[in-house]
Amino acid sequence: MVLKFPDNFLWGSATSAYQVEGGNKFSDWEINPPKPGHGPAGIACDHYNRFEQDFDLLKKLNQNVHRFSIEWARIEPRQGEFDKAEIEHYRKVLLALKQRGIKTMVTLHHFTLPQWLAEINGFANKKSIEYFTRYSAKMFGEYKDLVNFWATINEPMVFSGLGYFQKLWPPQKRNIFLYVRVVNNLIKAHKSVYKLLKAFGREGISVGIVKNNSYLEPYKNLLDRFVVGLLNWWQNRYFLNKIKNDTDFIGLNFYMHFKIRFPFKIKNENKKTSDMGWELYPEGIYYLLKDLKKYNKPVYITENGLADSEDKNREWYIREVFKNIHRAIQEGIDVKGYFYWSLMDNFEWADGFEPRFGLIEIDYKTLERKPRLSAHFYSEICKNNQLLIEG
Repeated sequence: MVLKFPDNFLWGSATSAYQVEGGNKFSDWEINPPKPGHGPAGIACDHYNRFEQDFDLLKKLNQNVHRFSIEWARIEPRQGEFDKAEIEHYRKVLLALKQRGIKTMVTLHHFTLPQWLAEINGFANKKSIEYFTRYSAKMFGEYKDLVNFWATINEPMVFSGLGYFQKLWPPQKRNIFLYVRVVNNLIKAHKSVYKLLKAFGREGISVGIVKNNSYLEPYKNLLDRFVVGLLNWWQNRYFLNKIKNDTDFIGLNFYMHFKIRFPFKIKNENKKTSDMGWELYPEGIYYLLKDLKKYNKPVYITENGLADSEDKNREWYIREVFKNIHRAIQEGIDVKGYFYWSLMDNFEWADGFEPRFGLIEIDYKTLERKPRLSAHFYSEICKNNQLLIEG
């Protein structure tokens, strides 16, 4: 059986600047990593110097779109001072993709902050909205003719929750009032950038948000349902409900499925997991896409993947995910494209370099790149715009 995807469907993969570039000396993660032995990223994958090589591999793997982030800390290492050399660097990155016929989705904020902003309380400071808008306007002015899609903020609920409630990421605080303030400042920042880019942008510019949603199920009783309803409202829907009139598309990042048992206990019975212990539940993407239908926006799967150092589950997982995406499309959900996470192995934040998410394997001693077998499986799907189901 053949599952054909819509014409002009976008097939790609994603990275973020801090996780792959290396040599970033002005960000909060580089200066104050949260966990001994797991940071800073240092040279990472040296993508900053090897992007041409990486894009050649991307092209050989038949991908027609790439999502990456611009490192704000490189562009504006000191408040109000923009680095011309770094602006030129990202122009070269964008031109390299364009020369290979690869469309681009650029993320303006992907977790890291310039150290100068971190020192004045980051997005807990209401002035951050002004600073983020200024930086975004500069990026749009420089690259507007080279970018197909702009994503303002990556996973705002993850960024705020891990930094201001769970104490796992910078600035490692546990303060519910700060947490809520940061979420609402991120909402305001997104809206500010969206309105600015739409007001001064060229015709057809597309500006959206990238949102991580997990598929949550109640375990059994009414109390379990109540907890799931509360978590869905806050974690999955609150941000989107606030910006639904100020976004051209929704980027969905999907990794996790949880069965929730009152009070806030996780009960998963699926034994198949990633190397990080995350349950592999590809059906979850179908249910999350159904939940997004009410927003009446085009959807891109902006991240989806698994840590799998032995490459034993990746092909199976990709296949099952695409079966569920195709099912959603058949039911009228406007899914426009898919970005596997990640193009290459990378620095996985507080977990360091151990998790292996990449289609391309990185030898961190030599920085040699080697596409995994699953990369070639995905490449055939990209090439043919269809998934072949055997049997």
